[in-house]
Amino acid sequence: MKKFFLTISITLISFLFLVILILATIGYETDKFNKIISEKISENNKNISLKLAKIKFKFDIYDLKLFLETKNSEINYYNVKVPIEKVKTYLNFLSLVNSKPKIDKIDLSLKEIDVDKLKKIIIKTKPSSLNSLIVNRVIKGKMQMNLELFFQENLKLENFILKGSVSKMSGKFKEKLKFKDTSFNFFADSSDIIIKNIKSSTVGVNIKDGSLQFIKGKDIKINSEFTSEINLAGDDIKRYLPMFKNLNFINQDTKLIANIDNFIKISFDKTFKVIDYEYNNKGKAQELSFKFEKPIKNLFLKDNINDLFLKDTIFDTYFNSYKKNGLNTSGTYSLDNKNFQKFNLKNNFINKDLLLDLSFDIQDEINFDLINYKKEKDKVANINIDLKRQKNFLQIKRFDYSENKNVISIENLEIDKDKFSSLKKIKVKTYHKDKIKNDFTFEFGKKIIISGNKYDANNLNKYFNTTNNNNYFKNLNKDIDIDLKYIETPMSKKLNNFKLIGVIEKGKFVKIMSKGDFGNNEYLDISMKSDEKTKKKYLEIYSDLPQPLLSNYSFFKGLSGGILTFSSIIEKDSSTSKLIIDNFKVINAPGVVKLLSLADFGGLADLAEGEGLSFDKMEINLDNEKGFLRLNELYAVGPSISVLMEGYKDQRGLTSLKGTLVPAKNLNKLLSKIPVIGKIIIPDEIGEGLFGVSFKMKGLPGEIKTSINPIKTLTPRFITKALEKSKDPK
Repeated sequence: MKKFFLTISITLISFLFLVILILATIGYETDKFNKIISEKISENNKNISLKLAKIKFKFDIYDLKLFLETKNSEINYYNVKVPIEKVKTYLNFLSLVNSKPKIDKIDLSLKEIDVDKLKKIIIKTKPSSLNSLIVNRVIKGKMQMNLELFFQENLKLENFILKGSVSKMSGKFKEKLKFKDTSFNFFADSSDIIIKNIKSSTVGVNIKDGSLQFIKGKDIKINSEFTSEINLAGDDIKRYLPMFKNLNFINQDTKLIANIDNFIKISFDKTFKVIDYEYNNKGKAQELSFKFEKPIKNLFLKDNINDLFLKDTIFDTYFNSYKKNGLNTSGTYSLDNKNFQKFNLKNNFINKDLLLDLSFDIQDEINFDLINYKKEKDKVANINIDLKRQKNFLQIKRFDYSENKNVISIENLEIDKDKFSSLKKIKVKTYHKDKIKNDFTFEFGKKIIISGNKYDANNLNKYFNTTNNNNYFKNLNKDIDIDLKYIETPMSKKLNNFKLIGVIEKGKFVKIMSKGDFGNNEYLDISMKSDEKTKKKYLEIYSDLPQPLLSNYSFFKGLSGGILTFSSIIEKDSSTSKLIIDNFKVINAPGVVKLLSLADFGGLADLAEGEGLSFDKMEINLDNEKGFLRLNELYAVGPSISVLMEGYKDQRGLTSLKGTLVPAKNLNKLLSKIPVIGKIIIPDEIGEGLFGVSFKMKGLPGEIKTSINPIKTLTPRFITKALEKSKDPK
């Protein structure tokens, strides 16, 4: 009996194994289920009809489930035929026993479909941004996919899994921006969509190793990563310019060669409104260059900045909805595409605030005129800047400049609405050919204190303009003390033990008491006082050496010796001034020598080029209003020649002068014939010779033209001035 049961069991097991083997490999072909499957699918969607070929009944060893398989069938969706490579329909085993077959899952493997057919299907579906993108932007391509549908009772869809790939896809972003050779793999279910192995190319840009993930939940999230290889220049970059309208430094001359890794995270609500986002990229730019449409002027560089070239630049940028954005980058840069120097930049944006930490080497020529410092082009300096900007407020926390032994450092400089606001300290120490030129500190506390051993003031006159409308120190109201042991002034003059006590209001001096020593009992005194009622300031300067104060004015070039007194009444944007210089010489002054030569005063011209022309006195009366300088009168008299002239100089530098020049011999002969009392008579005796010349000088700096005319008679104004001088006590 036992043998019988054992034999039956083995036979049944063998039979069952044989059936499973046949079903798992060959299968059992039938068409009994064709109608059932087609009807079940059409029950839930009237727009879908499924035409099945012969079906094989098979067994899935891995899932341990029975399924029906057919090949080369066809789905008709909204009258669009979709060819099917294979269909697997998984049936519930118990439902077969009860003769009420229930479908658990359908697995569809579609044949490769052309994008044109896909568009026809998409048009029939619910509109969406993705559908619109495919219909309007994709031109051609092919897609292959596999779809698994999981069902509940009554063939109600419970979940799905969609897998597939896209290849040879091309399209356009805009009319001049097209993409091609696009391919990727995709996976989707009811919770998310994953796209991997994205590859594509467009003008000057190749995308590779890309991935994109859509996560559905309370919010919709998109995560993406991809690498972009960029090579853009010339006509190619023109296509992208509309995308960079707010970046004026990007134009058709921009060039970029780079590899960039991109990371994107975006969250949407159910209405597809952006909730938050993050964008980060990292990479290396082998080449990046800009040609600025307008040259960038710099106060310290000799030449304007027309171009910027970056090479082997590593960067890391990040932007997010929390307004904490930034750029970290380092590499080499150049302004001429030749001499590349190192730089390192950390640039953080928090809301509208800017935090910048920049360090770079510089080989270009640098001039700090205020301290008469010049860095030659072949030397390399390092600059470190740490600053913060909030709307109209700029705080330079730290500025450090170093080149060999030369050091300039600034601590906590604050500028509010383009006006100076505050400063903690400036320290300056510079050399020229190992000789110290500057060594002083500038401290800003309850009052301004400038102290040190040396200051090179050769260029200081360029900045001394009491009528400058662009008053960057408008918010400055402080007492000031200056104590410098040694000041180097123009014309190689030295000013020792310079001390100044003053008051600054709204960025301008209102009170000055100052004294310095040139040595050899020669001094400089400066004083200023203000009248609170009239709001006028009275400036007085006395100097035993005029040259250091006048060196910046080409008109006084060649002046030697003399004693200078200057007085000025300053009111708002205007001033009325008088300058007197006694007992001086003019030596090798180009303008004077040229004028004497043109007038054929040969001996005087030779004298001006040699020992110099001596003058007893020169008096200048002038007005200055908003930068327009009017020379009301200049009169100079000496043993060899006398001059009377007037003119102006406008804001552009255009100079216009006219006057009369007479040798002293002719002038003295004329004066001797004029009665001391009575009407002034201008003689016209024949044979007396020419009295002198009248002249005109006009032009921009370096382009002044001079003309002269001989004269036989002098104006009463000239004679009056000559008489006043002749009455002066000797």
